[in-house]
Amino acid sequence: MAERRLRLFGLVLFAAILVSDRLLKEFLVPLLNGQDPIVVTPFFNLVMVWNRGVSFGLFQQGDDIGRYLLTGFAIIVGLFLLVWMLRSHTRLAVTGLAMVAAGALGNAYDRIVFGAVADFLDFHLSGYHFWAFNVADSGITIGVGLLLLDAFRARPDSVAASKEQ
Repeated sequence: MAERRLRLFGLVLFAAILVSDRLLKEFLVPLLNGQDPIVVTPFFNLVMVWNRGVSFGLFQQGDDIGRYLLTGFAIIVGLFLLVWMLRSHTRLAVTGLAMVAAGALGNAYDRIVFGAVADFLDFHLSGYHFWAFNVADSGITIGVGLLLLDAFRARPDSVAASKEQ
């Protein structure tokens, strides 16, 4: 029963991130496209940035073949992560995998529909701006962090096994 609840939790989290990413993009892309940045707080703006590359705008793709390769890769990775999530046994791993899979598929959707990923969250401090990002990017970043934490966390069974040796 616990396994079933864990899988359901992962699927609900996956859907929540995917839906919130889509809803925010549906609202903000028309609002921000072609507009100057909207100052929200002294450290946060809403901007419109079209990312044709991979993480942080690296490897910008100017042609359709690069876009299709990135999109195909993101879809394959997202689906692989979903299967992995359904087979995982820890809440940390399921959470991380759901977040990364949702982020990968959310950004893949953008590439299919818009030809690029819509980024709009712009945090800055003392004139230094972090890369603009979106909800899907946040899911990927936080999810990878959780997966790393899960990978390096000591397991009770592995600690007992190492003491026996």
